[in-house]
Amino acid sequence: MTVLQFDDKTKRREKLLILAEIVGVAKQGALKTHIMYKANLSFTQLNQYLLFLSNAGLLEECSRNGQAIYKTTQKGLEFLQRQQHVMDLLNEDLRLPRSVRTPFSAKY
Repeated sequence: MTVLQFDDKTKRREKLLILAEIVGVAKQGALKTHIMYKANLSFTQLNQYLLFLSNAGLLEECSRNGQAIYKTTQKGLEFLQRQQHVMDLLNEDLRLPRSVRTPFSAKY
């Protein structure tokens, strides 16, 4: 089980957030390079994520004017909605007074 880290000191993003960012960028259809720059990924990382997301049915590869375009599927849109719901729930927890301990206030 992976623990999401919300430590402001770290600059690393969790894989789930990267997946959501890629799926979000591709909602209207996007080229690989566009996704790569928007999600701030290397070409190698991008290819790994695109393969995973395509195999999971969250993205589909289409062709537009002879270019490969990645577009978010219906399942991908549902993933984005659920991920946003979870983030909203977590943000509500993070707004609690500091005296209230949440699982994310403990050091892992």
